[in-house]
Amino acid sequence: MAQTVLSAETGRRSSSDDGPALSGAPSETLLDFPDNRLLIDLCGGFDRNLAQVEHALGVQILRRGNVLAVHGEADAIDRAADALQALYRRLEQGRPVEPGDVDAALRFGAAPAPEPSKRGGPAPESQLEMFAGGRLEIRTRKKTVEPRTRTQRDYVKALFDNEMVFGIGPAGTGKTYLAVAVGVSMWLEGRVDRILLSRPAVEAGERLGFLPGDMKEKVDPYMQPLYDALNDLLPPGHVQKAIAEKKIEIAPLAFMRGRTLSNAFVVLDEAQNATEMQMKMFLTRLGEGGRMAITGDLTQVDLPRGVHSGLRQATRLLEGVKGVGLVRFAAEDVVRHPLVARIIEAYDREQGREQPYEQGRDRAPGRGGPDRDRDRDRGRARNAAFEAAEETAKREEDDAGPG
Repeated sequence: MAQTVLSAETGRRSSSDDGPALSGAPSETLLDFPDNRLLIDLCGGFDRNLAQVEHALGVQILRRGNVLAVHGEADAIDRAADALQALYRRLEQGRPVEPGDVDAALRFGAAPAPEPSKRGGPAPESQLEMFAGGRLEIRTRKKTVEPRTRTQRDYVKALFDNEMVFGIGPAGTGKTYLAVAVGVSMWLEGRVDRILLSRPAVEAGERLGFLPGDMKEKVDPYMQPLYDALNDLLPPGHVQKAIAEKKIEIAPLAFMRGRTLSNAFVVLDEAQNATEMQMKMFLTRLGEGGRMAITGDLTQVDLPRGVHSGLRQATRLLEGVKGVGLVRFAAEDVVRHPLVARIIEAYDREQGREQPYEQGRDRAPGRGGPDRDRDRDRGRARNAAFEAAEETAKREEDDAGPG
């Protein structure tokens, strides 16, 4: 069995006399970590971080003092070593290691160490400086958020680089959470004056009827996911204070007409449930100094049959337009839970779509081919019936005359 010794401090690798390992052959790599306190944090409570790496890559990791022995096939060992070294460097920088960070390290592999800031400090002073340093973070008052997949990284970079960004893909990929995090970060840095979060007030396949309470109490159930994201990024009490001061606003899409959203970071969540007319109305609210993030999943459209999603039309029309970014997520970008990714893949196989998000087409069941044509014809017939009824009522009023 081939053995490789790797120093986590220097990153140098040297092979033993057993000779080089063949690709796919069982082998062993020894990782030397000089700081035992950091090694304890690297392993995690009850070695949960090591177990996560073992489960993901199919390797076995044994601890021998300050050395971790990684057993398995050569390719898997290389990936495990890259991930463990990246996590150790993270601890050396004074940053914690959580299960999400382990998942990110496994997805990204080895990452370059961040370069010192031009200002002389150990870390960049602004979000944009982080792009050059190889590390991308979104800093808020409560926590620091980092992309966990390459698509998430492209998405966050697009949010900083473009005035308008579309994030399209399945549930659990972090589209809305990252958009809200970037908005909070820009607001805290003073790059925008306020944050506005919106989503269509559409039930997911159910009709709840009239809800009790005032307007806020009626729409709050639809907005709860946005409140959850804000409360996860800002300390307790700050969200309600900012809402009271109109620095943060959460409102249904229907309330956007007639507004000009200047110097604001605006997030439209569940945009697949906006009609074509609503989407055009929303996109044209963008004012000077404003930013927009539009997120949605074209396979989960809850609009009535015959009503087409404005998100699908907008992505088709605006892709490639200067100032507009478009990032598509896939099942491998799901970070919510590994089972969610497998569920999405199972549904995709059932519907006969190997890569459902690459072309951005709305392919929900009953939305394509003859079904789509039938829905369109029904919609046209319904509109014609409404117009005929209005004309009849108008004629009757004219015939009746005044009084």
